[in-house]
Amino acid sequence: MTDGGAAGFVEPAYASHSLADVVPAVAAALGHPIQPPLEEARLRLPDAASYVVFLVDGLGAQLLRRHAHAAPFLSELMDDSRLGTAGVPSTTATSLTSLGTGLPPGSHGLVGFTSRVPGTDRLLNALQWDKRVDPLEWQPHPTAFTRLAREGVTVTSVNKREFRDTGLTVASQRGADYVGADRVGERIAGVVAAARQRPSLTYVYDGDLDWTGHRFGVASSAWLQQLSMVDAEAEQLRDALPPATRLVVVADHGMVDSPAESRIDVDDHPELTDGVALLGGEARFRHLYVARGAVDDVVAAWRSTLAGRAEVLTRDEAIGRGWFGPVDPGVRPRLGDVVVACTGDTAVLSTSVFPYEATLVGLHGSLTPAEMLIPVVVA
Repeated sequence: MTDGGAAGFVEPAYASHSLADVVPAVAAALGHPIQPPLEEARLRLPDAASYVVFLVDGLGAQLLRRHAHAAPFLSELMDDSRLGTAGVPSTTATSLTSLGTGLPPGSHGLVGFTSRVPGTDRLLNALQWDKRVDPLEWQPHPTAFTRLAREGVTVTSVNKREFRDTGLTVASQRGADYVGADRVGERIAGVVAAARQRPSLTYVYDGDLDWTGHRFGVASSAWLQQLSMVDAEAEQLRDALPPATRLVVVADHGMVDSPAESRIDVDDHPELTDGVALLGGEARFRHLYVARGAVDDVVAAWRSTLAGRAEVLTRDEAIGRGWFGPVDPGVRPRLGDVVVACTGDTAVLSTSVFPYEATLVGLHGSLTPAEMLIPVVVA
């Protein structure tokens, strides 16, 4: 993990301690590696015959540290030496696919909450998907779950029934046996049953903390109460699992609250829409798809208006910074011609294009420590 310079960004720790390194580290700990021997700098986990990976959506390491009193179980286990990073952008669809594939965004191709479908004027919403887009073509690489299953490991995903067979699930988690479970008790029972297999990896997801942060903010009492519930869930899960099974708790990103005075609506700034053919990404990390020959003008306008409030880079500059890891040729046009990563608590909205974002309090997607640093808690 490296500092991102004047903006105070945390650069993604691909091939070291990123979310994409978690399942390969589990595979090595199970004795069924799915990649060449780990380098010293890479994430290492204790050996075990069975692993459970519990992903808590929105549980950034800084948030967990700040509110340790509300999450005593997880906080006591959090070890700074095992902190990880999300990928870029630090958003759910990108992160879940990095976890499930073991690949950085530039390889797996889910490069944001929304991104352009090349050759069209449409955005793919990676959470809602688009039936015209085949997830097997959008993300053609075998997942880490698939590779681990080929090694003879039982791989199970325990998640809400509504997520079964969605585009995002197919792209990110195919290869795992799917167990539908909508409530906490049902999830825990499903995980415990799956974890009895040896060797095995069981993945389980909880999205309620993220939803609460978006709706009420991470400074709200509602978010703090939800954190306490997540902590209790993790502790109950650990108690229900046999001692020989390891539990690793991770997050896909953190979150920051963005007050009204920190928000910029591009609809109110004509200079920000000039030359922009399509606005993608999300409020903390925008992909700008621009008209031919307009890149320099768009960069200049956005840098002038957002001076001190965002990093504005061309696609090549962002790739050169390593934000997306190695970028496959087919993924390159999905990235904005220009990308905008917000600093502080700034948010860049478009109430005409993304009206729902204006209703959210907590946001994520950029490279600040609050969004990028994630816990890797082993119990």
